[in-house]
Amino acid sequence: MTTVREAAPEATAGPPDERVVLDVSDLRMRYGTHDVLTGVNFVARRGEVIGLLGPNGAGKTTTIEILEGFRMRSAGQVSVLGQDPASGGEAWRARLGIVLQSWRDHGKWKVRELLAHLGEYYVPYSTARDPRPWDPDELVATVGLTEHANKKVGQLSGGQRRRLDVAIGIVGRPELLFLDEPTVGFDPEARREFHDLVHRLADGDHTTILLTTHDLDEAEKLADRILILAGGKVIANGSPDELTRQMSGEAEIRWTRDGQRFVHTSTESTRYVRELFQQYGDKIGDLEVRRASLEDTYMAMVQQFETGQTSGTAATFAEAAR
Repeated sequence: MTTVREAAPEATAGPPDERVVLDVSDLRMRYGTHDVLTGVNFVARRGEVIGLLGPNGAGKTTTIEILEGFRMRSAGQVSVLGQDPASGGEAWRARLGIVLQSWRDHGKWKVRELLAHLGEYYVPYSTARDPRPWDPDELVATVGLTEHANKKVGQLSGGQRRRLDVAIGIVGRPELLFLDEPTVGFDPEARREFHDLVHRLADGDHTTILLTTHDLDEAEKLADRILILAGGKVIANGSPDELTRQMSGEAEIRWTRDGQRFVHTSTESTRYVRELFQQYGDKIGDLEVRRASLEDTYMAMVQQFETGQTSGTAATFAEAAR
């Protein structure tokens, strides 16, 4: 089931364009004669959680590295927090948070000690209006590591280590947070707690979050909008509900009556179910209405693109990326 989140808050002061955190226009990347990105377009606004999905080799990592300022693009216009990442300085970088799939080990540091040390680098960029960094104890509690605060990093389990990765990414209270497969190694409870943290960051601190994941259920729960990247371009852009609703207008309706099981597909499932109850009343049992999931939609869109049969819906969403 999709978790419903409030839309990113509207700005109450300043011009509307102040809400734009990421603005990507015709982004292109070529390695030798191979085009990895062939014209990526999208905008992200303050407080949005964007899920970037795509098959391996689609260009997700390259896109993220360009936005983070770690890779020079071949062409196109990119603005990240109002700055071209190709020329972003230290003050600009202090406004970003990055959680990679892995990072260089600091096994001898204790958890709280490491976070307090890293936080010191953000102090010069702190203001009364924009305080940085997190208090170490508050941050440790936020990611669920209070009981392990005095443990050495090398003694943490895989899931605990991943929580520390997240803490390191947000220690400077970033305005824009990049999350690369953030819940790998999390148990179900830790995953749920992390999802709550993402919602708090987006809804409370108005942090913009760009999330890459292969877990489509996670993307559906976390993301306000989904970008599907394939063949070096955005082939779909919309909320999880919008994508599934537009890609597949039919719903599968299942029910039982007099001991028999029935299945029917309809583009007007609500009306069909109403007529079903009008006709058979209490004889209807085990009613289930199943619409396409985000995973169904994702697989269909990628398959259509790869076979050169991109649907009009997918093309429409791609054009709506901006």
